[in-house]
Amino acid sequence: MRPISTRARALTAAAAVSALAGAGAVAIATDASAAAGCRVDYAVNQWSTGFTGNVTVTNLGDPISGGWNVTWAFPGNQTITQGWSATITQSGQNVTATNPSWSASLGTNATANFGFNANYSGTNTAPSTFKLNGVACTGTVPNSPPPSSPSSPPPSSPSSSPSTSPSVPTDPGTKVDNPYANAKGYVNPEWKAKADAEPGGSRVSNNPTAVWLDRIAAIAGTDSSSSNGSMGLRDHLDAALAQGAGYIQLVIYNLPGRDCAALASNGELGPDDLPRYKSEYIDPIAAIEGDAKYKNLRIINIVEIDSLPNLVTNTSGQAGGTAMCDTMKANGGYVQGIGYALNKLGAIGNVYNYVDAAHHGWIGWDSNFGPTADIMLQAAKASGNVNNVTGFITNTANYSALQEPYIQPTVTVGGQNIRQSKWIDWNQYTDELTFAQAFRTKLVSIGFNSNIGMLIDTSRNGWGGSARPTKASTSTDINTYVNESRIDRRIHAGNWCNQAGAGLGERPKAAPASGIDAYVWVKPPGESDGSSSLIPNDEGKGFDRMCDPTYTGNARNGNSMSGALPNAPISGAWFSAQFQQLMANAYPPLS
Repeated sequence: MRPISTRARALTAAAAVSALAGAGAVAIATDASAAAGCRVDYAVNQWSTGFTGNVTVTNLGDPISGGWNVTWAFPGNQTITQGWSATITQSGQNVTATNPSWSASLGTNATANFGFNANYSGTNTAPSTFKLNGVACTGTVPNSPPPSSPSSPPPSSPSSSPSTSPSVPTDPGTKVDNPYANAKGYVNPEWKAKADAEPGGSRVSNNPTAVWLDRIAAIAGTDSSSSNGSMGLRDHLDAALAQGAGYIQLVIYNLPGRDCAALASNGELGPDDLPRYKSEYIDPIAAIEGDAKYKNLRIINIVEIDSLPNLVTNTSGQAGGTAMCDTMKANGGYVQGIGYALNKLGAIGNVYNYVDAAHHGWIGWDSNFGPTADIMLQAAKASGNVNNVTGFITNTANYSALQEPYIQPTVTVGGQNIRQSKWIDWNQYTDELTFAQAFRTKLVSIGFNSNIGMLIDTSRNGWGGSARPTKASTSTDINTYVNESRIDRRIHAGNWCNQAGAGLGERPKAAPASGIDAYVWVKPPGESDGSSSLIPNDEGKGFDRMCDPTYTGNARNGNSMSGALPNAPISGAWFSAQFQQLMANAYPPLS
């Protein structure tokens, strides 16, 4: 849900130089010399001695199939130190960016995007001329009139530069306010087959669930015709078209140093692998999502679970802070990685980005609430434009109850506010719906668009069955009252791995409440959160004691038992016992 505006296609070089005067400014420069069949948008995000450059080239001429290069000359002492999504070389002031192996073709009106980091001193003036395969880029088709005369320069662009995905021109006008509204969701046939194989699983197997792209190999998939094969991104998109689906949900989940405060969901990329994240992970995803074949399919990206909140709550000085979270905060890998993903994917006309915003039991306290919203805005601005964010999602792969009718924070028992209880622990929120609506209001107040939408993952937060309270406790002791009245039956609200007693929650539903775009099943029910004991694997997934049912806890969960189910496989693997429990404890109940 976001307003749509069409950005200007080009700026004169003089205008770009002027815009670059302020630190952190974003500018676009296009050569205004002789007529050519290409256009280049050049943008920077700079600081006192360095900058990040983002280049988008659009081929307005004949298709290119044998490879391409973009060349330019820096007018000053700019020196490139690192590049991605192209092979970038520099000799003196002259720079050449050559296509990556997976993107050698550039059709008419197709675009490619690449970027770099660079140092400079003095004035960081934008290049005045770019060439595509030796032909100067003026932003016009050969033999066509220029878009404006020298006396009427083109209008300045907004201070944003969302890149355009390869293979398809951006068409922001195709965006809708809520991508879930009036649309059929994609049913992942791989998850459906596993659910159908379980007794009673056919009762839920037709619900749309998300596809997790949790490593580079997941983009291509493996031989789906074999018993151990898996579908790749194109396979899923093609299957969505075959189903006549209106939307598909994808989890973008492979940041460098991923999940810095846990081990079960660690990833394949190290803390310094941001260039690989961009060139080997995000760029190929953007190229596929941007294929015109899928232009009528709403592609919904859930962007990087459990990342940005870790930088607020799990660094030095916080209970349970980790060295890895310190590293990722210091090197900017999370903020810059998410910014890059939002930039690349947000530029595609039928793509919608929802950024993960943790859950109430993580950032519901005032000390976490505001700072987490601030770092969300920082990442959005790193993308070049907050418009690259459609909305946010809470409770992803978590168990927080959707609504707590009996333990709202305003309740008093025996003259005491129940926020003082051990379970609530002074949190301002006790359920996800109230939290998501309040967090949305906070996000809008600091600069996000007023019509952003929220998603809530309800795949495992139903907490039905015989243990579900049906009325408030009559106890006058606040701890007893809360424990007897709460829907969420976890031992501690910080417990997150394969929770015993959990049940399926609300089925996927569009626009269920004010400010909420949808209730969704992003975590496919039946897929493990992590292994109960160490299981060697080639997916980079470690063993976290929070998944061990014998673990007595740590500072982050109040030194409580983990509440995890036994005999669990590695994260993402099928966990039959969990699936059966989720169905048995579903709320609303299954028929």
